[in-house]
Amino acid sequence: MIVWICFICAILLFLALDLGIFNKTPHEISSKEAGKWTGIWVSLSFLFSAVIYWLYQNNYVENPDQLKPAMASMKYITGYLIELSLSVDNIFVIAIIFSSFRIPKKYQHRVLFWGIIGAIIFRGIMIYFGVLIINKFAWTAYLFGAFLIYTAIKMLFTKEDHEYNPQNSLIYKYLRKLTPITTKIDGEHFFVKIENINTATPLFVTLILIEVMDVIFALDSVPAILAITSDPFLVFSSNIFAILGLRSMYFFLANMLEKFSYLEYSLIAILSFVGLKMIFHDFVNLPEWTSLSFIALALLSGIIASIQKEKRSQKV
Repeated sequence: MIVWICFICAILLFLALDLGIFNKTPHEISSKEAGKWTGIWVSLSFLFSAVIYWLYQNNYVENPDQLKPAMASMKYITGYLIELSLSVDNIFVIAIIFSSFRIPKKYQHRVLFWGIIGAIIFRGIMIYFGVLIINKFAWTAYLFGAFLIYTAIKMLFTKEDHEYNPQNSLIYKYLRKLTPITTKIDGEHFFVKIENINTATPLFVTLILIEVMDVIFALDSVPAILAITSDPFLVFSSNIFAILGLRSMYFFLANMLEKFSYLEYSLIAILSFVGLKMIFHDFVNLPEWTSLSFIALALLSGIIASIQKEKRSQKV
């Protein structure tokens, strides 16, 4: 329990420093700044695997699966890569939402900051119940696995036209019934007074939409990581590090997502792999390095293929 408290406090402390010091003044996040923070978060995420090794070696955290320290570190890294890869679609949707409501780039960081706070809370709840269900009812692993394969097949055969309009969504329409909404942006405020009535600004609307979309994406990502491990601390920590790096990744990749056209096939391969692993876990016991290698190879292949395609198109 102490380890959990220390981990959550450390995350909250950094988030407080982030909003109160590093990004106290609203400004447009440049690609260079975003790239730097992306590198920092990815490095910290991988370095935390050493902390995982130390915690499990000294039995400082509950170890329900009796994992050896090296195995715990490997499962953490595998889970982190899964979460990171599945965040790509989330980044694209966030970009569409910001564009739809014309949110200035200098205010996008604040929306994503509070979005991450909400994501941590909702992911924690989903992970808690996910672990509880899969440990209490082992047969649900087959349902989770089938759902992941269904998602992969749907991604493969559904041609996205990327014309999603957040203002036509049920969430937006329902939100309008709950509170008045203005198209006026007043600095970083989520609400403004109009004729003595609290009115939601586009920043608040985008925040709610991003939160809801994150929960929807978590329906895929949480079962995917549960295919790797049902250890609560490993699932939660890998999820949180992937979420914390999502902001900088958004500012770094938002304008380049179209260039990674083959990355979606990497996600399809990863979802199919973890889904099959979940279904056949009682019959086939793959070494953990196999999962890690497959996920890393799928991501690398998608990135290289996309870069090669972009180079060929530029030569034409």
